[in-house]
Amino acid sequence: MKLGVFTVLLSHLELDDMLEYVSNRGLEAVELGTGGFPGNAHCPIDELLEDDQALQSFKAKIDQYNLSISALSCHGNPLHPQKQISEPNDELLTKTIKLAAKLEVPVVNTFSGCPGDHEGALYPNWPVSPWPHDFQEVLKWQWEEKLIPYWKEKNDLAESYGVKIGLELHGGFSVHTPHNMLKLREACGPAIGANLDPSHMWWQGIDPVESIKILGRENAIHHFHAKDTIIDQGNMNRNGLTDMTDYSQMKDRAWYFRTVGFGHDAKTWADMISMLRLMDYDYVVSIEHEDGLMSIDEGFAKAVDTLQPLMVKESVGEMWWA
Repeated sequence: MKLGVFTVLLSHLELDDMLEYVSNRGLEAVELGTGGFPGNAHCPIDELLEDDQALQSFKAKIDQYNLSISALSCHGNPLHPQKQISEPNDELLTKTIKLAAKLEVPVVNTFSGCPGDHEGALYPNWPVSPWPHDFQEVLKWQWEEKLIPYWKEKNDLAESYGVKIGLELHGGFSVHTPHNMLKLREACGPAIGANLDPSHMWWQGIDPVESIKILGRENAIHHFHAKDTIIDQGNMNRNGLTDMTDYSQMKDRAWYFRTVGFGHDAKTWADMISMLRLMDYDYVVSIEHEDGLMSIDEGFAKAVDTLQPLMVKESVGEMWWA
């Protein structure tokens, strides 16, 4: 397994400075944004797609720092009911799949998207209750008319380029649990899998170790994010897990993100790393830093210090004791 970082937290640095910073921390991989919510500070997608010389120079620069690219990420909502939002996100996803193939990057990360509730809708509709039954009707329409047709097409496109799609299971989007991840995969194809982020499991009340087991048995984990979450039970009792309090108002939120090790202890993270290996995931653990209490440098350094001793580098091979 390799330890890496989602470099959006270092968007203020030029590419060379970012790569040097990451390499000096002893990391082995970078996850690069190509646009959408992560931006494209380190990966000028149009230039790299159109200019082979620029592409080769870019690859050489990554190699120069003894790093690999774990994934290209273009998180957005390609199913937003407003076309001026959905169409650029859809185009970006297609471009990112094509660039991943050119760079020999095996995974593209994004969100599943969330449609509206009918063809004339203006905003996404995220049903989270089975009753009143209106919500069931909305959910059925979204999956049959929007999600499955769209992601079946994207599964086939990704397969044709030899690329996998890692959907981040994130609240506010249609695919946010292991159950609906596997539902979409079954309907659309095996190129669709999870970019599993335990921070979004915790706040939904899902045990991340069990989510790894559920998805891993189906070979449905394509990428893994390392981000922590803390639950403020007092605020949870008041606001519930679907808390709409702004992220900046941390004192009043039911839950908020922390750097690795500051929401859950090292043993919990060791259990996740071990379960990933048990489920045959032998790829990158990519640090994502969104801690509202720590600077980028401090939060990132603490995440690295927590995770580096836990990474499983060598498979057991033959069980010599049995």
